Amino acid sequence: MTDKGNSVFHLTTHRLEALCDGIFAIAMTLLVLNLTLPSGAEDLSSIKLHNLIVGQGYKFFNYAISFMLLAIFWMAHHQQFHYIRKLDGAIIWINVVILMFVALIPFSTDVVGDFAGHLLADILFAGNLLVLSLLFLANWVYATYKHRLVDEDFDDRIIRRGINRNILNSGVSLLVIIVALFFPTHCFWLYLLIPILSWLKPFRNRQ
Repeated sequence: MTDKGNSVFHLTTHRLEALCDGIFAIAMTLLVLNLTLPSGAEDLSSIKLHNLIVGQGYKFFNYAISFMLLAIFWMAHHQQFHYIRKLDGAIIWINVVILMFVALIPFSTDVVGDFAGHLLADILFAGNLLVLSLLFLANWVYATYKHRLVDEDFDDRIIRRGINRNILNSGVSLLVIIVALFFPTHCFWLYLLIPILSWLKPFRNRQ
């Protein structure tokens, strides 16, 4: 909005959150477009169709993992902006870049689904998640450094837990890249560590 007595443009946290909600919703919806059967499948019998669907199990698993991870990042974004009270130019652009990599998730999910077990495909997806995790970490550290964009009396313990959560996501993505060098077919399962470890006390929002 623009103040009548001031020509400076001010963007509220609510407007930024609304934009982020929309991008997350679109990215999560686009994931389902990756679930396709081979061309000509409509001409096959129901028995063969069953086999085709079972054969696409890896894509369904990738879809579920990607949807879950996007949901975790969406919740993390809301958790951060529950405490962030104001914006400046730097944090706006950090969030714009965050949304760029959120929008990339459907593509990297499609690649890792079509090229199952390929090292480059696994690294592309893990790299997407790694950069996204580091951007979330940068967003939180920037906002909370010297209480720049949060309340002056904001609890330092909450700041540390927020940092720990983002380090966890980054660490798992880095671990996937390392494991993919040796076991590319099974490295995707490691993403389940993120929701599991998030329940541990150092990463939870509350004590």
